[in-house]
Amino acid sequence: MTDATSSPTVTERDVWIPMPDGVRLHARIWAPSSGVPVPALLEYLPYRLDDWTAPRDSERHPWYAEHGYASIRVDIRGSGSSDGLFDDEYSVQELDDGVAVIEWIAAQEWCTGAVGVFGISWGGFNGLQLAARAPSALKAIVTVCSTDDRYDNDVHYMGGAVLGIDMAAWGGTMFAFNSRPPRPEVVGDDWVDRWRERLESNRPMTPTWLAHQERDDYWRHGSVAEDYSAISAAVLTVGGWADPYRDAVLRLVANLSAPVKGIIGPWSHQYPDRGFAPGPSIGFLQETLRWWDQWLKGIDTGVTREPALRAWINDSEPPSTYYEERTGRWVGSPSWPAPASCASPRIVGLSSFAGPAPVRLDAGARPTSGVVVRSPQQTGADAGRFFPFGNTTDLPPDQRAEDGRSVCFDLPVDGRLDILGNVLVDIAVSSDVPDANIVVRLCDVAPDGSSTLVTRGALNLNKRRGRAGNTPMVPGVEEVVRVSLVSTGHSFPAAHRLRIALSSAYWPWIWPHAAEATLIVSPERSSVTIPEWTRTDDDGVEFEPATRSTPMAIRAVPPTEDEDAAPPLSQRSVTHDVETGEWVLDVDPGYGGSRLYPDGLVFTESSRETYRITEGDPTSAVAESRWAIGLEKPSWRARLETTSRVTADADAYRVVNTVRAWARDGGPEAAEVLVADRSFDEVVPRTSA
Repeated sequence: MTDATSSPTVTERDVWIPMPDGVRLHARIWAPSSGVPVPALLEYLPYRLDDWTAPRDSERHPWYAEHGYASIRVDIRGSGSSDGLFDDEYSVQELDDGVAVIEWIAAQEWCTGAVGVFGISWGGFNGLQLAARAPSALKAIVTVCSTDDRYDNDVHYMGGAVLGIDMAAWGGTMFAFNSRPPRPEVVGDDWVDRWRERLESNRPMTPTWLAHQERDDYWRHGSVAEDYSAISAAVLTVGGWADPYRDAVLRLVANLSAPVKGIIGPWSHQYPDRGFAPGPSIGFLQETLRWWDQWLKGIDTGVTREPALRAWINDSEPPSTYYEERTGRWVGSPSWPAPASCASPRIVGLSSFAGPAPVRLDAGARPTSGVVVRSPQQTGADAGRFFPFGNTTDLPPDQRAEDGRSVCFDLPVDGRLDILGNVLVDIAVSSDVPDANIVVRLCDVAPDGSSTLVTRGALNLNKRRGRAGNTPMVPGVEEVVRVSLVSTGHSFPAAHRLRIALSSAYWPWIWPHAAEATLIVSPERSSVTIPEWTRTDDDGVEFEPATRSTPMAIRAVPPTEDEDAAPPLSQRSVTHDVETGEWVLDVDPGYGGSRLYPDGLVFTESSRETYRITEGDPTSAVAESRWAIGLEKPSWRARLETTSRVTADADAYRVVNTVRAWARDGGPEAAEVLVADRSFDEVVPRTSA
């Protein structure tokens, strides 16, 4: 590896980019020192280029500069040290600013006029949305761990059901993140006043997200799935089987008319060259360089002759919350959906699976034969993290406890069965209440009984006829509904069992409706469509080894030693109070912890997520998030604490947020002042979720 940050061939400088309304966005530019005009690359985020993403930025932007590009990292309006006030994720203002940034970059004398946009998660999302705006200078994008559908494939809803685990936790995280101050070294002596203005403007986003429980215009905005034809820039779309947004890769490859290629590896919510679990990593920077050279420099790099989709198929392995590397293999599909020479969908009736025998039941107005699904509210305690970051407890553990809370149907695997794509489960189901959820898990069951979660899907039965509407179930009336499981690539060995597990609860991933539901499933009228990958020859998909610039030298800051302090909390724990019936999931999301930067900044960060529910009472669900963040140098200090709490009864959600912030403008002898002490207590009616 080379340390491009200190390379004599690369310059690094900070600039202000003016917006049409006079607001300035803070940007950092790495560029070849030759001064010759080059194409430019943009990463556009709200996550603070001065500190929080600086280590990651130092791995990528200097590397691109060494390879003939100006690489620019910009903080979104109202974030980091940029001027202005933040309003909402992917807002019209954010995208208007993004287009203005692209136009400004293209007009600079050091740029050839050709621009590419890249990013992961937020930066991948707005990269797609900016491509749909189609500014003339934007020629190509690389979008990683992102989505084309903001309603049903983000951190808000899944299958039309509220995502309890991240609707609350990510809302709490962004409330804390948006409360961080600008850096005094960048904005000057009035940094406390600027911070106070930011804090007075900052509002929790969770109530806004909960106010749109159907797929309405709020979610259609920024969802490029509304009009794939709007994108003309070349798109390289990338995801990981351990990341929740991987379906977008398959949809983009299938639907874009612009040049598009997709890559899905075993990865978590990380760039695939950074070495986070699960690996193996690939030479992703080299892969993206081929993409940029093709579309921004006009060099034939061979990317147009690559398979439409390159995907990793995981081998079967014992269940674990952490895999340093997955075993498996790369395959390539010349198009997607895969042609018949590569894949063959297999439709299997659920009655062909070994499962509980249907019993004669009185379902409302008519007797029927079916299997009863009525899961305890704590089903889902072993679901794992919604978007894993590579931490040691992120992935789902052995599913035997979850399977015991579910109704399971097993299909013996006679010979190796490889699947690639979305498993579709069509379920003939009735409910005894109008509002209900159904969750389907696909597990790989080994001969020893261990159960590895392969993928899952959920459906709010109110949304079975479309995410934009609300159609309560008619109690006792059977309907066939389709649950699309999140895409996967997995190899089932002979003598294993393919398990379909059905549950009516999945806390805290899925927020429960107000009444417990009893579902009746008719296996003889239900089926499973398995996307079998049948190509067995070597597909010849290869990647170079991972490389990147040497990252910024930061040091972890250990917690203060205190003999009276409580022992450190575990990264993830599940406890059950047998007397009260309460189950508690307690999680450290592990975003990076406290660290010391080369410029002397001490950045402290701690967070905790807690999810509670009591057996038999879906209205007992509570999701809480707590954050404490500090930034300190000898001449100043800022710290803040936030809390977020979400509950619900039969009629409404209640969201309570607090923020307190303190500043010290001067050396250690200066007084610390309270900058903000705000509370928000908001009630949002339940409409369909």
